[in-house]
Amino acid sequence: MSAQSDQHMTGAARFVISVDAMGGDEGPSAVVAGMAQSAQKNADIGFILHGPRDTLAPLVARRRELAGRVEIRDAPDVVSMTDKPSQVLRQGSTTSMWSALESVRAGEATVCVSCGNTGALMLMSVIRLRKLPGIYRPAIAVMWPSQNPQQHNIMLDGGADIRADAKDLMQYALMGASYARNGFGLACPRVGLLNVGTEEHKGRAELREAYDLIAANAHSSDFEFVGFVEGRDLPGTTCDVIVTDGFTGNVALKTGEGTAKLAGDLLREAFAYSPLSRLAALMAYTSLRRMKKRIDPRRANGGVFLGLNGTVVKSHGAADATGVSSAIKLAFELAQSGFTERLAARVAGAIAPDASASEHDDTTGGTTDDITDEAPQ
Repeated sequence: MSAQSDQHMTGAARFVISVDAMGGDEGPSAVVAGMAQSAQKNADIGFILHGPRDTLAPLVARRRELAGRVEIRDAPDVVSMTDKPSQVLRQGSTTSMWSALESVRAGEATVCVSCGNTGALMLMSVIRLRKLPGIYRPAIAVMWPSQNPQQHNIMLDGGADIRADAKDLMQYALMGASYARNGFGLACPRVGLLNVGTEEHKGRAELREAYDLIAANAHSSDFEFVGFVEGRDLPGTTCDVIVTDGFTGNVALKTGEGTAKLAGDLLREAFAYSPLSRLAALMAYTSLRRMKKRIDPRRANGGVFLGLNGTVVKSHGAADATGVSSAIKLAFELAQSGFTERLAARVAGAIAPDASASEHDDTTGGTTDDITDEAPQ
C-alpha cells in the first residue's frame, strides 16, 4: 500500500515502513543510521519511527537524508531481550515495539521492522495483526547463503514455534514458495523438506505425512517439490526453499552462524601465521573482501514473519547500520510486491487438508509457550 495519506510527511507518495527504534544491541543511533542509508539509496521510502521522542528527535535531525521523511511516534518504554513474551503482551502497550506494530495494524505503514526480542515480537504480531485465514502457525523465514543464482536459499521455520505437525509443514512450504516467488522472482521455486536422509521411508511419522501433503499441493501452488533434503543442502543448489520445524531450524541457523565465525577466525589466524602468509593475504585482499561481502550476514539481515495480516521483518538484534539498512531494503521490496496479499491468495487457493480447527490454537497458533525468546539470526 502506498502512503497517499502521508504525503504531508514525505512530500510524495511513498511506501511507509514502521520502524521500532529500540531493543537492538547497538541502540537507536544504529537504527537511525540504517534508515538514513536506506533513504539515501531509495527515494520511495518513508518512515514512522517509534521510541522516546526526546531520544529520537536529535538523532533524526542530524541526518539530512531523513528530512521530511520521518514521523516520530512517542513510545516511552522498551522491550528488552530478557523480557518474557507473555509479560510483554500484558504490559507492553506503551513500548516502541507495540507502537510499531499498531502502525501496520492501522494501515498507516505496510511493513514493521524491529531489532527487538524475537519471542515478544512474534507473539505481539500474532495477537495484534492476527493470522491470515487458514494459517495454523506463523513461521520465520530466514535467508541462508547458497550457491544458487539468487545467492540465498530460504529456510523456515527459523524459530517462531518449536512444534510443527504435517499440516504446519505443508503450509510452511506454501508460504516459503510464495516468499521465494516474490522476493527472488522465481517462477517455480524448488521446495525441500529437511530430514535425516533423502529416502522416503526415513524420518518421523509427521515428516512422512508432510511429504505427501506437500507433494499433493506442489502442482496447484506452482512450486516443485524435490522431496527430502539433508542439512548439507541448506547452502546448496538442490532447492530454493527448505522447510523444517522451528526447533530444528533455529539450531541449524545458530550452528551455521558459529561455523561461519569459526571459519573466518581460522582464516585470519592462518594468514597472520608468518610474513609469507601475510604477504599472501595482501595479494588475495580483493578476493577475500569479495568473499566476506558474499557471506556477510548483515547483507542478508532480516527474518520475515509469514502468515500474518501484515508483514513483519525481524532484524538481527546485534545489527549495525548496514544490517538495519538491509532489513529495511527487504521490507521495502516485500511492500512493493504486495507480498502479504499475494501470500493470502496463495494459501486460500491451496488444497486444504482435512483437519478440524480444534487441532490448532485459533488465537496464537501455539506461539505463547513455544516461541524462542532469543533472536533467531
